[in-house]
Amino acid sequence: MQQLEFELNDEYVELNQLLKLVGVCDSGGAGKMLVASGQVKVDGQTELRKTCKIRAGQLVALGDIRIKVRAAA
Repeated sequence: MQQLEFELNDEYVELNQLLKLVGVCDSGGAGKMLVASGQVKVDGQTELRKTCKIRAGQLVALGDIRIKVRAAA
């Protein structure tokens, strides 16, 4: 299992953009396709909203990749 951390500088980041920013996919469009395919979970629940707002403290999972979102210091 691969653990990634993402430091959030704003109130939220859109799910498809998060996947792009951590390097899981090459573009926001590719991130949208991953989300639409039902492969992405947010806090243990399958998420189908491509631009779902991800906030600090949430955990995003895609296959064996886990992305922990934390607030910037």
